[in-house]
Amino acid sequence: MENGNRDFNQAWNSLTTKGEMCGEPVRPFTPVGLRKDVKEEGPLYHGTRAALQPGDLLTPGHASNYGSRQTANFVYLTARKEGAALAAELAAGDGPARVYVVEPLGPIEDDPNVTDRKFPGNPTRSYRTRQPLRIIREERDWEPLAPQALEKIRERMRQAAQQGIEAIND
Repeated sequence: MENGNRDFNQAWNSLTTKGEMCGEPVRPFTPVGLRKDVKEEGPLYHGTRAALQPGDLLTPGHASNYGSRQTANFVYLTARKEGAALAAELAAGDGPARVYVVEPLGPIEDDPNVTDRKFPGNPTRSYRTRQPLRIIREERDWEPLAPQALEKIRERMRQAAQQGIEAIND
């Protein structure tokens, strides 16, 4: 697991300090080799600003938390609390950022939005599903990203939106 943590830390530092989200030019990307029906040991997390209760279901088919808020064909989750915290902080809405422990009710697959040549092998352990996620509990033990890093990422997301770049949703 130590090697997996090193790979994650490298990917995380790239993403939050100098990576695609913080200023490198966006490259064309075609997902290849994405794993379907991934088996991931828990806990699994989802980040959002929605106030949810244990037993609530997150389902696809609602406005995305990001970009132009197009209808999302997937629900996203991660085995990394830091990733869920970042997703929560970047999510649309006025409520506080929240991280939930979730249980997928169907198969999960690699998330092509972060699993590419930059993060080979999915070190962020980020996934998506077309099936519901059940809320188990709210996770309160997480640290927000540094404000400067978060602002760099938000600015990069604004630039991408101006160029018409959206999350992969098919």
